[in-house]
Amino acid sequence: MERRRWFTAEGFNEAFALCAFLPGGNMVNFAVIFGARMRGPLGAAAAVAGLLGPPMILIIAVGALYAHYGDLPALRHMLTGVAAAAAGLMLATVAKMARPLFAARSKQAFRGRSVVAPLIALATFVAIGVLHWPLPLVLLVIVPVSVGAAVLNTGMQP
Repeated sequence: MERRRWFTAEGFNEAFALCAFLPGGNMVNFAVIFGARMRGPLGAAAAVAGLLGPPMILIIAVGALYAHYGDLPALRHMLTGVAAAAAGLMLATVAKMARPLFAARSKQAFRGRSVVAPLIALATFVAIGVLHWPLPLVLLVIVPVSVGAAVLNTGMQP
């Protein structure tokens, strides 16, 4: 997407944030947005089919193979390596998505508001990941705080 300039880094982050907010799978939502942007409704349908079709066929084939050869120790070791590679890819994607956020922040002069977003993210992580508070309760508090911080930071009218 970057090489062909289909999305800017900021545009990608905005679309991805919208997809995270919408119900359903983030990547399916993103495929719909991207396909619709490129070729309208047919592009959205093609993007979803291209996203879901090949993996579905592959998983059915791999499931059949696993049902037959699943007890082999070599296969279990191989799957452990694949899981580690997937975790590494996820971390690389997070780092790539965070880069424009930190670059934009470093261009601004330090203001008290520039630390609000990381503090909100940290508070959300602690509330859900450490304290195990229910997600709806955390969202009920964090969403209005985040929107308020964004309004104050950009000078938008509520």
